[in-house]
Amino acid sequence: MLTLLIALGAAPSAWAEKRTYEIDPEHFSIGFSVSHVGYADVIGLFIEGSGEFVYDEATQTLHEGRVEIAADSVFTGHEERDEHVRDKDFLDVDDASTIVFVARELTTDSPTTGTLEGDLTLLGETHPITLDVTLNKAARYPFGHKEYTLGISATTVIERSRWGMDYAVDNGLVGDEVAVRLEFEAIRQ
Repeated sequence: MLTLLIALGAAPSAWAEKRTYEIDPEHFSIGFSVSHVGYADVIGLFIEGSGEFVYDEATQTLHEGRVEIAADSVFTGHEERDEHVRDKDFLDVDDASTIVFVARELTTDSPTTGTLEGDLTLLGETHPITLDVTLNKAARYPFGHKEYTLGISATTVIERSRWGMDYAVDNGLVGDEVAVRLEFEAIRQ
């Protein structure tokens, strides 16, 4: 009987298994919004991004994670504005072609929500950020690849001046706060 109780007590750790999840590039949306002269927010996207993470679903433990975004893939629906956002006033894509987020720690509030701490490298500078994360769904995909997939939403607000992107902050033409939203499906490998 004691052996059975010990075995049952150890069972959850035996079920725990960290697995690699790759973000599906066809289902990866990277959006942002920032105030323009206080009249309205400009809403934009980064079209190209990739990432993967190592996660143990049973224990809700994130072991590592990395997302890379092509800075020159920015799109706001206005070609001239996009070119300006790519230049030295903002993303400086010639010298800083990749935006990188490296995850450090996931803290869960419930089986589906939590906060993710990590480091964001933008314009060659790295600073910590915190994202609010929601696990929308975890199941075998109903069609196509039919692999086990996690659907995740993550949001944060950053102050772009913290990374040295201070163009038009002082005069209020472009907001300092940038709301960031990631929506993605990650396929278990």
